[in-house]
Amino acid sequence: MTTRPASPPQLVAVVGPTAAGKSDLAVALAARLGGEVVNADSMQLYRGMDIGTNKLTPAERRGIPHHLLDVWDVTETASVAEYQRMARERIDRLLAQGRTPVLVGGSGLYVRAAIDPLDFPGTDPGIRARLEAELAREGSGALHARLAAADPRAARAILPSNGRRVVRALEVIELTGRPFTARLPEAGEAEGVYSALQIGLAVDRPELFERIAANVDRWWREGLLDEVRELERAGLREGRTASRALGYQQLLAALAGDCTVEEAREETVRATRRFARRQESWFRRDRRVHWLRAGRQERAPEALAAHAWQLVERTVTS
Repeated sequence: MTTRPASPPQLVAVVGPTAAGKSDLAVALAARLGGEVVNADSMQLYRGMDIGTNKLTPAERRGIPHHLLDVWDVTETASVAEYQRMARERIDRLLAQGRTPVLVGGSGLYVRAAIDPLDFPGTDPGIRARLEAELAREGSGALHARLAAADPRAARAILPSNGRRVVRALEVIELTGRPFTARLPEAGEAEGVYSALQIGLAVDRPELFERIAANVDRWWREGLLDEVRELERAGLREGRTASRALGYQQLLAALAGDCTVEEAREETVRATRRFARRQESWFRRDRRVHWLRAGRQERAPEALAAHAWQLVERTVTS
């Protein structure tokens, strides 16, 4: 079941799993709405990470302005709080100009950071350094067990292997004295910062997995290995966030001699499929998302945009 915004939408968000066709739909919608695209993909924020993030080329953007692409160097650690500040600044500017922002991406927390009243506490270098030393000494599993005792909801949402996020959750708990998830109300619980129409692209799991495999094959053909080599010289291996991107992480392992390039490709497919399942679970929990089928018969951006436009019109006139 889905719900409509209480007022006409100020912006449209296109969400869903990787390989569903979100970027193309966002361009088609922006063209129809007289709008501009605002990126909400955490890895497309990085300069030079083009092939493995499915970043649209200038030609594929069809003259539609895109915001928040190529913002950070690969050595910078991602900050949702900083993204929130940048995204809202762009959204507010577009609204003031009478343009419709079309937010697009599969990074669920980034989407919510832009449109929902989420609070992101600062950081404490001392606490962070101590927790990172414990992570290096004890491993992410031990720290994840500690997180499970302090905030079971956060532990369910964060993979035990994701040491960076586990450390951040424990840091926030220590800083605020509250559970990490206390700052993350359930989607739709509180009134949004903007009136947003969220459109989700749904693809049947077998077809989605086929698309993911085809995507990864295309990355390899288009030269992802050379892109990773170039970014490695720019510091990718030292980047705490960028080095974990799908495809890039696996090829860094291949370049280090830990596996072959073909084994890296196979692991990228497996890891991307796991990631897509987590994306689907995240967005399915948000009852505000209106889902459109993006299967073989409906995958053309123009056809999807026509269906999405009907949602926009119904919402505006409701």
